[in-house]
Amino acid sequence: MKNRRPCVCRAAVALLFLLLPLLPPSAHAQQKKTAKAAAPLLVDVIREFEADEHNVAGFYDLPWSAVRFDRLEKLYNGWLARLEKTDFDALDQAGRVDWLLLRNALQQSLFEITRQRKLLAGMDSLLAFRGAIQELEQARWRGEPVNGEAAATKVNGIIKQVKQLRERVEKGSKKKADDAKEKKAEEKKAGDAPPMTVSPSLALRTANAVNDLRGALKKWFEFYNGFQPDFSWWLKTPYDEASKQIEDYAKLLREEIAGQKGKDEDPLVGDPIGADALAEAIRFEFLPYTAEELIAIGERELAWGEQQMKVAARAMGCGEDWKAALAKVKADFVPPGQQDDLVAKIAREGIEFTKKHKFATVPPLCEETWRLTMMSPETMKTIPYAAYGGQNIMVAYAKDEMKHEDKLMAMRGNNRHFTHLTTAHELVPGHHLQNFQAARHNQHRRAFSTPFYVEGWALYCELRLWDLGWARTPQERIGMLFWRMTRAARIIVSLKFQLGQMKPPEMVDFLVNRVGHEKLGATSEVRRFISNGVPPLYQTGYMLGGLQLRALHDERVRPGKLTEQQFNDAVLAENTMPIELLRAALLNLPLARDTKPSWKFAGENPAAAK
Repeated sequence: MKNRRPCVCRAAVALLFLLLPLLPPSAHAQQKKTAKAAAPLLVDVIREFEADEHNVAGFYDLPWSAVRFDRLEKLYNGWLARLEKTDFDALDQAGRVDWLLLRNALQQSLFEITRQRKLLAGMDSLLAFRGAIQELEQARWRGEPVNGEAAATKVNGIIKQVKQLRERVEKGSKKKADDAKEKKAEEKKAGDAPPMTVSPSLALRTANAVNDLRGALKKWFEFYNGFQPDFSWWLKTPYDEASKQIEDYAKLLREEIAGQKGKDEDPLVGDPIGADALAEAIRFEFLPYTAEELIAIGERELAWGEQQMKVAARAMGCGEDWKAALAKVKADFVPPGQQDDLVAKIAREGIEFTKKHKFATVPPLCEETWRLTMMSPETMKTIPYAAYGGQNIMVAYAKDEMKHEDKLMAMRGNNRHFTHLTTAHELVPGHHLQNFQAARHNQHRRAFSTPFYVEGWALYCELRLWDLGWARTPQERIGMLFWRMTRAARIIVSLKFQLGQMKPPEMVDFLVNRVGHEKLGATSEVRRFISNGVPPLYQTGYMLGGLQLRALHDERVRPGKLTEQQFNDAVLAENTMPIELLRAALLNLPLARDTKPSWKFAGENPAAAK
C-alpha cells in the first residue's frame, strides 16, 4: 500500500529500567507510579491494528481494484472512529504519543488511498482489461464454480482488449510530428480505436500496473490448472496468449514509451506528486514549514558546507578551490580487492570512537553481529554508495564487469575519505546500532517508521561526529562535508522535483556542479529519488531529521539536563516517530487531540536566514 512500515508488557518494563538512569531524581518516583498504567494500553491497541491491517491487506490483495481500496478505507475509518472514543486525557504521556502516532498513520493511509485512486483514474483508459481479470479473481475468492468455456471466452476477450490497446499506443507514439490532417485521416482509419498518446511517466506507472494485473491473472489460472481437467482443456491456450500479450504490452509501455530498457543511458522518468500532495506529506511528518521553507533550509545548509569546504581546501594547499581539493580526495581510493578491508577497519574504529566518547551505549551483541556484503553493479544503479540492510553493511565498489569509465567513477565515489563517514553512518553509531535498539525497545512504534527518525538519526550522528573530531585530516573533513552538502542538496532537488520546478537532468547537473558528485553517482541518486517506490519526502528526512535531533540535543544536553550518552540512548529507546513527537515524549510537553506541528527547529523564517 505504502512505505510507512519498515516491517510489551515485558518489553515496556524493561524499557522503564533502561530509562531510569536517564531521568532526573525527581522523576523516578513519578515514573514508578505510572509504570503499571503506561505499559499495556496503546501498545496492545497498536498491535491489534497492525494485525487487522495485515489481515485485510493480505486478503484483499487484488491490485488496483475497488474492492481493495474500499475495504482498506473501511478498515482505516473504523479504526479512526474507535480511536476517537478513547479517553485521550486519561492516557499518560507515552499513551498520548502513541494515540497521535496511530491517528496520524490512519489519516496518512486514507490520504494515500485517495491518491492511488487518482493515479488509477489517470491510467484507466490504458487498463481496459482490468475489470475482466478482477472479476475472474473475485469469483475465485467467493468459491464460485468455474465454467471453463465461459472463462475461456472472457480470457479471449482480454486478449482482444490488450491487442487493441497496444495498437492504439503504438500509433499514438508515432504521431507527435503529425499535422492535423494526417491525424484526422489516421483516426478515421482506426475507427473506434483512435491513437493514444502516452507520456513517459504515465507509461512507466501503467507498465507497473499492467505487470501487477498479469500476476493476478496468473494466480487465478494456477489455482485451477491441472486440478480441473475441463478448465485446463479450455484455458491453456487462451491463458498463455493473454499472458504473453499483457507482458508485451507492459514491455511496450516501459521500454518504447518510457525508454526504460535497463541500460545506463535510459532516460530518468519520474512522477511528481504536486504541491497539494506534498503539503499533506509535510503535515504528516509534523513539520511546521512549507515546502519552500524546507528548500530554504537546504540552501542554507548547502551554503554552510561550501564555506567549510573552502577552509578545508586551504588546509590542503588548494586555496579556496574546494572542487580541486575534492578531486584530490576522490582520487584517493583503495586498489581493487581492498575496499572490504577498509570498511571493516573503519567499522571497528567507529565502534571504539562511540564508546570512547560515551556517545551511546553499544551492547556487546550489537558490536558482535554485523558483517559485510558487496553490492552488484545492478544495485549500484540506484544505490551507488554504501547502504545498510539486515545486519550487513553493503559495500559499494567497482566490479570487473563494469565499463572502464564506470569503474573509475565508482571508485572515486567510494574513496577512502567518503567511506570513512559512510561506514559510521551505516553501522555504529548509525543504522546498525539504531536497528539493534529498535528491535528491543518500544517495538510497536516500528509501525510508524519515518525517514526523519531513521535517516535523521544517522545524519544526526554525522553532525555530532563532526563536532567530536571524527575527521582527523582536511581530507576526512572534505569527505564529511561532501556528504553533508549532498543531504542539503537532496532537500532542494527532491522537493523541487515534486513541485514540478526541476526535471531529472537538472537534478543530476545540480548534484554534479554544486556538490561534486560523479555523473554516475548523481544519476543513480536521482533515479532513486524519483522512483515510485520511494516516499516523496524520504530524501529530505536525512538532513531535516538530523537538524531536528541536533536541536533537541542542544535543548537537553547543553544545559546539562542529560549527558550525551543518556540523551542518545533515550532517543534510540523511544523508537521511530516524527521528531516533534519524540521531543514531546522526552520533554514531557503538553499534548492534545488536536496537536499540530509547531516546533520551529530551524528558526521562524528559514528563507530570511539564508
